[in-house]
Amino acid sequence: MKRILICLFTSFIALHTNAQVTSGLQNKKDINGFEYHYHPSDPLKARIYVLENGLTVYLSEYKATPRVQTYVAVRTGSSNDPVTNTGLAHYLEHILFKGTSKIGSSDWNKEKPLLLEIERLFEEYKKIPISDTLARKNHYAIIDSVSYEASKFAIANEYDKLLSSIGANGTNAYTWFDQTVYVNDIPSNQVENWVKIEAERFNEVIPRLFHTELEAVYEEKNRGLDNDGRRVWEEVFAALFPTHPYGTQTTIGTVEHLKNPSIAAIKAYFEKYYIASNMAICLSGDINLDKTIKTIQEHFKTYPTENIGEKKEITNTPITQKVHKKVLGPTAESITLAYRFDGANTDEALMMELVSMILSNSQAGLIDLNLNQEQKVLGAYSSPLRLNDNSIHILSAKPRAGQSLDEVEQLLLSQLALIANGDFPDWLLSAIITDYKLSKMNEMESNKSRADFFVSNFIRNQKYSDAVLEIEKLEKFTKQDVINFVKKHYNQTIPYVRVDKIKGQDSTIQKVVKPAITPVLLNREKQSDFLSAIFQKKITPISPVFIDYKKDVIKGKLTIKNREIDILYNQNVENKLFELYYIFEFGTEQNKKLGLALSYLEYLGCEGYTASELSQEFYKLGCNFTLNTSKDQLYIGMYGLSENLDKAVLLLEKFLATAISDPVIYAEMVETILKSRENSKTEKGQILNKALVNYGKYGKFNPYTDVLSQETLKNTDPKELTDLIQKIAQFEHKILYYGPLALNDISKKIELNHTIYPLIETKKNKSNYVFEKMNKNNILFTEFDMVQSEIVMLSKSKKYSLKTAIEASLFNEYFGGNMGSIVFQEMRESKALAYSVKSYFQAATELKTPAFMVSYIGTQADKSIEAIKGMNALLDSFIVEEAAFTNAKESLLSSIETSRSIKSAILFDYLKANKMNHKEDLNKKMYAYLQHATLKDIQKFHKKYVQKKPITYLIIGKKENLNFELLKDFGEIKEYTLEELYGY
Repeated sequence: MKRILICLFTSFIALHTNAQVTSGLQNKKDINGFEYHYHPSDPLKARIYVLENGLTVYLSEYKATPRVQTYVAVRTGSSNDPVTNTGLAHYLEHILFKGTSKIGSSDWNKEKPLLLEIERLFEEYKKIPISDTLARKNHYAIIDSVSYEASKFAIANEYDKLLSSIGANGTNAYTWFDQTVYVNDIPSNQVENWVKIEAERFNEVIPRLFHTELEAVYEEKNRGLDNDGRRVWEEVFAALFPTHPYGTQTTIGTVEHLKNPSIAAIKAYFEKYYIASNMAICLSGDINLDKTIKTIQEHFKTYPTENIGEKKEITNTPITQKVHKKVLGPTAESITLAYRFDGANTDEALMMELVSMILSNSQAGLIDLNLNQEQKVLGAYSSPLRLNDNSIHILSAKPRAGQSLDEVEQLLLSQLALIANGDFPDWLLSAIITDYKLSKMNEMESNKSRADFFVSNFIRNQKYSDAVLEIEKLEKFTKQDVINFVKKHYNQTIPYVRVDKIKGQDSTIQKVVKPAITPVLLNREKQSDFLSAIFQKKITPISPVFIDYKKDVIKGKLTIKNREIDILYNQNVENKLFELYYIFEFGTEQNKKLGLALSYLEYLGCEGYTASELSQEFYKLGCNFTLNTSKDQLYIGMYGLSENLDKAVLLLEKFLATAISDPVIYAEMVETILKSRENSKTEKGQILNKALVNYGKYGKFNPYTDVLSQETLKNTDPKELTDLIQKIAQFEHKILYYGPLALNDISKKIELNHTIYPLIETKKNKSNYVFEKMNKNNILFTEFDMVQSEIVMLSKSKKYSLKTAIEASLFNEYFGGNMGSIVFQEMRESKALAYSVKSYFQAATELKTPAFMVSYIGTQADKSIEAIKGMNALLDSFIVEEAAFTNAKESLLSSIETSRSIKSAILFDYLKANKMNHKEDLNKKMYAYLQHATLKDIQKFHKKYVQKKPITYLIIGKKENLNFELLKDFGEIKEYTLEELYGY
């Protein structure tokens, strides 16, 4: 149903709802005469407008790059789903990508009656008992046939094409309990087009290509069933909220409701909740504030405001005793504890968040130091979650080898007891506030974080002044306030929820079985008048800006003890934060124990400091450091408040030079490593994307399995590792600095504080890994307990060339890199063969290594054969579609024109260019190539590098759900146990 102008623009509900957000703010008028609200202390300098019809608009100007992060937020989610149609809000999110009567239709007058017939047929389908499988099958066949007829007039993915044509990135959406949010990142010269597109998009709901999108939702549900972490969260919510929608219904919906969708119910939900007073537009980026609000006002002013009614208060059933639940699944054991608190905008929720930061802040929290650093458990953390009606505090950890979940529970609870007893340092609260301020300062450098802040404020219906002043409020809480709060809300008489993740097979899991469907028509060659108008609109171009490595990367020399060290510099003119890196051109290829040594350092103290004291000292300074190594590089990085750089560098240098070895700590770390290795064999992502992919590329001896043996780990003298770290400064390295100090000033500080020893040259070892020949089709299969199957297809190509890398970018954009690509449209939109699917040419990242064609399919197990056939057809037969190519090319051009390497990224881009022997910015060459690239060029690329190539199929899934006889048609099957894949 088309939106119509409501003459009475305002209503009591609209004014009441948005007045909550703007309460306590000051008012001004812009040059248009529109009133906006603002807070004088707001670091984002945001303007908040409320249009006459109640639509809230947040605008923030940030010109770091010529792009704008956009969100359209709707204050409704799965908690508003009817109890008879759970999953409805999420369904609607999917459908709003299908277009309107103007977007996505080649002939609306012919398509409309067919869509109405499909809607009627689904209502009849709901009435057929699920037990009557034959009747349901026959009826769905009728739905399928009418859907096919309707697809003759549909233009699949036209919304995605529109967004791609204006250079959008990250087009997506998400639904949760209280919100549905639609995401785009657009060029700054396309704001007007984006507003036009979104105003049309949310003007009406058209359930086009509905039954194929149902398949995508079925797949998403099945993927959730394969995700033990998601199932744990569902149990947590179900236990905390036995009478509230947070716990009684999940966002994805029940299997029963997924099998009986209602288009009529979806439309009714849209009409009720997708109204102006219940929506917000949140923008941050390179925008003209006055021009932008004028454009939004022009296109969204006709949105209706209706009284959706006050939300029904739902009284949560009191939790009178501890609730203990279990989740069975293949992943490693873990425990999750959960406490329930008041809603997001309450002091109780804010205090809960403060308690969580005392427990876990990545550096000096009680859990960080007492449990993780002391290696008493694995991966313990504390996490606060503030929802509209209630908030949740989560504590979680994994057990060490031989440790029971009961023991882990007591260790987690003991940290709360420490707070209740006041056993935490007096300075910790002020340090937490400093760290919180730093994180907010970092967020201000990201358009995404800025716009996310607006979304959170709107969805929570929080006073914007409260959000701006939240840090000030936190500063007022005293140590005694925290102690009293923990004593009251976490004492032994307060019940909580415990959910154990146990290894085992859950026989109760119900998968959503696919109905048979006929592939729908895509009509890629057609386009609507709406799309044509967007294409034809003249846009002021944005000129690309390329890095000039000679001018943009400032280079200097430091002289320390007669040694010269290169420094690469870029100044931070935005705030008082710094980043400092020591970069060594050697890694684990030179010494396999280097990674072990860096891991060991995490648990050690040094001269004058225990390990926990060291972490606390860095936290007090508002600084932190990282130690990372790859096969050919070692990074020592530091970041934080520039005013404390000297102290932080001295402390880090002291730590590296005087780290104190401890055999007991080392022995515990070895056990941690061995347990973590075993845990990785329970994670399907690790098995497929690490173990199987490396086995497919290299064979048995590969980078993933080439690890220090258990015997070597146990027999290594830990002092050897600290000695190795202490010798690091003997080797040649570069220094990178991004911060507010001038080059001369930072050079003097580093020369004064950086410890240097006589230079020792490092010899680069040649890699011993040998790539498989891959001259015939093979299938590598690993058994894993899961509902779906996941498939990676690999084809080896030639070694790196600059020309191939440039051509690959355009090929990927056209062929399989996004929702508007040929692969996505054919595999998901037309045939509904996979929820997640992509295919791309992976250019080599090193000069002497080969490239690979990589395809991924996540699908229902019984569709695996069909899905592989579908992907093979696309790899072997190039689909020629001029309009899709033009769209891909324009999208890539726009991306280059609006992308900017800034801040420390400029320095790392320079290092990467050096590694690949690029004399100038790769984007500059790509941009020149795109000016003349044609579809025939991409077709030639496909024929040369993709077509008819031998494929190694990597498959993970449950063997009983796969047809191995049919799989044999694709190649020789080799089954591998996890022990064979991992080598241990």
